[in-house]
Amino acid sequence: MDEASLLWGFLFGTIGIAMAVYGRKHKKVVPMACGVMLVVFPYVVTEVYALVGIGVLLLLIPFFIRR
Repeated sequence: MDEASLLWGFLFGTIGIAMAVYGRKHKKVVPMACGVMLVVFPYVVTEVYALVGIGVLLLLIPFFIRR
C-alpha cells in the first residue's frame, strides 16, 4: 500500500462514516448503504485509480437515487 491509497481510503472512510450516520439518523437506506460501502471498500481495492473511481461513484449514487 502506498501513501496515495492510504490518504484516499482515509478520505472516503471519513465521508462514509458521515453518510452512514446521516442515513441512519434520517432513516434513509441509500445514503446509509453507500456510507457503509465507502468505509469498507478501501480495504478491498488497492489500486489508486480504481479506489478514486469507485469512491466517486459511491459518493454520487445518493444524489441520483433519492428515497
